Amino acid sequence: MQWQTLDSTPFLPPLYWRAALKRKITGSTLPEFGLRCQVRVDPTAVAAYRKVCGFADSPMLPATYPHVLAFGLQMQLLTDKAFAFPLLGLIHLSNRIRIHRPLGSVSELTVGVYTDNLKPHAKGATFDVVTVVEDALGLLWEAQSTMLCRGVKLDGEAEEHGLSVDAPLSELTRWKAPADIGRRYARVSGDYNPIHLSAPTAKLFGFPQAIAHGLWNKARTLAAMDEQLPVAPFEIEVHFKKPVRLPSAVSLMTTGAGSHGELVLSGTGDLQHMLGKWRPIV
Repeated sequence: MQWQTLDSTPFLPPLYWRAALKRKITGSTLPEFGLRCQVRVDPTAVAAYRKVCGFADSPMLPATYPHVLAFGLQMQLLTDKAFAFPLLGLIHLSNRIRIHRPLGSVSELTVGVYTDNLKPHAKGATFDVVTVVEDALGLLWEAQSTMLCRGVKLDGEAEEHGLSVDAPLSELTRWKAPADIGRRYARVSGDYNPIHLSAPTAKLFGFPQAIAHGLWNKARTLAAMDEQLPVAPFEIEVHFKKPVRLPSAVSLMTTGAGSHGELVLSGTGDLQHMLGKWRPIV
């Protein structure tokens, strides 16, 4: 895999136009390059993100915030001609974050993104969007988001993608996901996917209502669990199950504080929206 280094983070509006125009699958391989650039952390933008996601003020960067720093690079890579799948319509199955060192005193970072691990799936194909963040000391944070593209034909047996939560859980807290949270999160993240913005735009893609961003669900969960999660290094993985329709109320069940743990974000009638586990980095 070769890196292409950009002078600055990509400008998003033309990339959304490019995403809207591409509706067909054009191949069955992933790009053989990644994109990276240096970014500066804007305290004002971080503060706005904290407010939308429920994070308290802290000298530490929110554990999910590097996704925002990488979003422009991800958009540019996933709308490149070398990327064979239409960006709109991809389904976010899971996300794993690895925090190698505490995210304090962070101002200038090198962010890189690439795609990997293309595999057959019962409904198409899955692949990973990998994000790596480095500071002057080396690797600081990395993430792997597994995406599903329906309709892709690959040779080989489809693998099961799952995560089970078996430990006893107790309710930590509950919150409401308001009708406008998709638009509010879009303003602080740059992710203006139509399925999150309003019922009319969501209906264009087969959803009866707008749904919350998966990474907002994860961020809101980590904000609520601030005192339960260990100090870096650790990783936290979540699998997205049923979407959180907007507006709705959810409850967060966890195993409690510790170096290892499990969580479930659920809705009305024990509907499971998200399952998760955290553990030390091996």
